[in-house]
Amino acid sequence: MENTSVRLDPPAAPPRSRRTGRRIVAAVLATLLTLTLGAGAVGWYYSGELLVPYSGEPQFRDTVLASTSATVTLADTENSRQPGTFTLVWPGGAARVGEITRRSGEQVERQLTGGVPVPVGTKVRFDNDVFNGDPKQALGLDFSTVSVASELGPMPAWLVRPEPAKDTGLWVVQVHGRGASRDETLRVVPALRKLGLASLSVTYRNDKGAPISPDGLYHLGDSEWRDAEEAVRFALRNGARRVVLFGYSMGGAIIGQLLARSPLAGQVAAVVLDAPVLSWRKTLDWQAGERGLPQFLTPIAEVVSRWRSGIDFDRLELIERPPATKPPTLLIHGAADGTVPVQASRDLAEQARRLGWPLEYQEVPGADHVAAWNLNPAAYEQRISGFLSRTLALPPA
Repeated sequence: MENTSVRLDPPAAPPRSRRTGRRIVAAVLATLLTLTLGAGAVGWYYSGELLVPYSGEPQFRDTVLASTSATVTLADTENSRQPGTFTLVWPGGAARVGEITRRSGEQVERQLTGGVPVPVGTKVRFDNDVFNGDPKQALGLDFSTVSVASELGPMPAWLVRPEPAKDTGLWVVQVHGRGASRDETLRVVPALRKLGLASLSVTYRNDKGAPISPDGLYHLGDSEWRDAEEAVRFALRNGARRVVLFGYSMGGAIIGQLLARSPLAGQVAAVVLDAPVLSWRKTLDWQAGERGLPQFLTPIAEVVSRWRSGIDFDRLELIERPPATKPPTLLIHGAADGTVPVQASRDLAEQARRLGWPLEYQEVPGADHVAAWNLNPAAYEQRISGFLSRTLALPPA
């Protein structure tokens, strides 16, 4: 019988060069996928550092090596070398420290200006705020705790009024920075009170004691400005003729958005900004460099942050998009700021000159982030008082 089966020969092998090319393409795609996933993971982590409110325990990084009733000696670190006045905080205690009296080897000795000798070996942290607690506890000033209504619920605030005979009818709405608290605003309350200004130290969403945002994230000013707007409305409803806005760090970004987007911006008589975030992109680039991260991760972190929270980063670029309402403004920034780039403030000062924005810029050599007051409290307060007195036509303090 004839064999009708058909033998099928195996297909010819592709040329070696084609197989090699496919392997290279596959390797490149695998590498790109790995890099993309890795960059995405870093972007997610970086966006979390930016957006997620910190809820952990404070960290104590500096160590006390010796202490007397007049001095405290610490290990030589970036914190302990900072010039100026700060508070040392440790679990269960606090003490105020002043100028450096001696620095040798790996040790820094500083004045101990308030508190008790600190036990040797204690782990401490440096606190810029200096004053802790409410205005009565920290400064001996009478105050009221008031509730500012907002779209998310009541926001607590401290209200310190001037002496009745000096009351000018002007209120200062103070907005603290990201991760800080109302304590940050206490340093200038006495100077404002001497000028006859009421001081309203406010909270905003995700602060302790304030409502949490719907997604539980910071929006870097893109939504928090509405809480500050309600504080302005509260002031106007309770006797303020006009208001002054005073913002620290991210509080400056919040104020920038209020000026750009609130119908109450016209009620703002003056603005003071201390180390403000004027460009989140420049700030992210700066912080990436400080952490040793490549700057190409910044756009990835921005994309991830935008996806997680809906933040419009373009709108938060105050240098490129200055607000239509431009009240007289005092801008203060420390030249040694390691958190928010001082160059952004220089850029805004230059932009303001071109736009005719009445903005005064003071750069403070040697001052770290929001630490210009700490470096020289008297000079800082004199600058604030002089600017507000001229701008608001106030009687001498």
